[in-house]
Amino acid sequence: MTEPTVFQLSSPGRHGFDVPASDVPDFTLPESFVRQDLPLPEMSELDVVRHFTHLSQKNYAIDLGFYPLGSCTMKYNPKINEVTSRLPGFANTHPLQPLDTVQGNLYLMYTLQEWLKEISGFAGVTLMPAAGAHGELTGMLIIQKYHKDRGDLKRKRILIPDSAHGTNPASSAMIGMEIVPLSSDARGNVDLEALKALCDENLAGLMLTNPNTLGLFDEHVEQVIQLVHAAGGLVYGDGANLNALLGIVRPGDLGFDVMHFNLHKTFSTPHGGGGPGSGPVAVCQKLVDFLPDPVISVVEAGTEEVAPLYGYAHPAKSIGRVKTYHGHFGMLVRAFTYIAMHGTDGLRDIAEKAVLNANYMMHRLKSTYTLPYNRTCMHEFVLEGVWKDLPGIHALDIAKRLMDYKFHPPTNYFPLIVHEALMIEPTETESLDTLDAFCDALLKIAEEARTQPELLHDAPHNTPVRRCDELKAAKDLVLCCYPLEELQK
Repeated sequence: MTEPTVFQLSSPGRHGFDVPASDVPDFTLPESFVRQDLPLPEMSELDVVRHFTHLSQKNYAIDLGFYPLGSCTMKYNPKINEVTSRLPGFANTHPLQPLDTVQGNLYLMYTLQEWLKEISGFAGVTLMPAAGAHGELTGMLIIQKYHKDRGDLKRKRILIPDSAHGTNPASSAMIGMEIVPLSSDARGNVDLEALKALCDENLAGLMLTNPNTLGLFDEHVEQVIQLVHAAGGLVYGDGANLNALLGIVRPGDLGFDVMHFNLHKTFSTPHGGGGPGSGPVAVCQKLVDFLPDPVISVVEAGTEEVAPLYGYAHPAKSIGRVKTYHGHFGMLVRAFTYIAMHGTDGLRDIAEKAVLNANYMMHRLKSTYTLPYNRTCMHEFVLEGVWKDLPGIHALDIAKRLMDYKFHPPTNYFPLIVHEALMIEPTETESLDTLDAFCDALLKIAEEARTQPELLHDAPHNTPVRRCDELKAAKDLVLCCYPLEELQK
């Protein structure tokens, strides 16, 4: 049943808010400023509150159920994060306040920088980028300026494996780099022979997602990095999947030159809903001078009696500011809380549990669904949502049927190198009961695909909205709110 719109609930003469009497002289707007054709609904405040509250309860959320989106990492956000980020000293401050009034804020940011350096094995960190893809762009600007600073202007080619995150090509193309695809081998690693053929004097760098979007740790990662370095290029690490590595391996120790963090994926800051995000960037020693300006720093050393004074450092060859002020501070408070709460042993436990959960699910499902790369996975794995003897069933049918079992579907059709991909990431926060229930549902759906395929084709059956026409939705966008009768014309 289609949800009634606010226009259908409208009743002439109802109103929910009275504008208070004006305390400034009246002013009549010019006719050209006033639209007479806005069919605004007329409703009481109670009608409006009930309508939108009812709609909000139909949304799926990590607080309501399992959210196994591979690559996107819909990790549970501990409520303690929300408590700390709302403390008055954090929530009610402004970045233009005098430095001596925000020393606690600056201490938190400086300490978070140091923690991220230690976790990742890099020499410098900026907290400024507003999201993961923005962090990618920042990292690529640093690589580009590094080559320009050395007068090596011909280096414009960026190699991007076919197992990389989808934003990687855009982040390089936006700054004028030439994108060169790099193929994977039969085990899901970077193809070393293909890489060797592309390592020349025009190479600016390689963007490597490791673990990659197949959920696999590249077995030749150090050799890959050495080949790029030998050709004079730099290696960018897409750190979105750092959740699988915490406390086990540091990308900086492997030889990566630049890496961004997705705080929502690894350190439990909220994800989705339009943001805000946070995508700090870490760099090796030779790139520290290129970080965005400013970087939070200790400007006066402390003593036993006096605390250090925190302020701003200005990298000598900075790419400049990439965002207003210093990043999304509320997200930084949440990440700081998460790291402080877990400590060294707890962070490693996060990675171990994430990898264990993913491998448990993969082993339960791989005898029923095709596993294209039959290797130990990291925090996620990819199945094929199709069977050769059932040509009428597709990954989308499986995903839609999962909704009838009260589960959010996994990522569909990504990565592109897996046919009819179902990309599943359980994260470390889910219980064995939840993992088993999800696997049981997928196994039941595989049985239904053979015995009652129409159940899959017509799914979902019991959701507020039935199966949508995704193709029409993408090609015939309706981005404004209109009365139903207007849309039916």
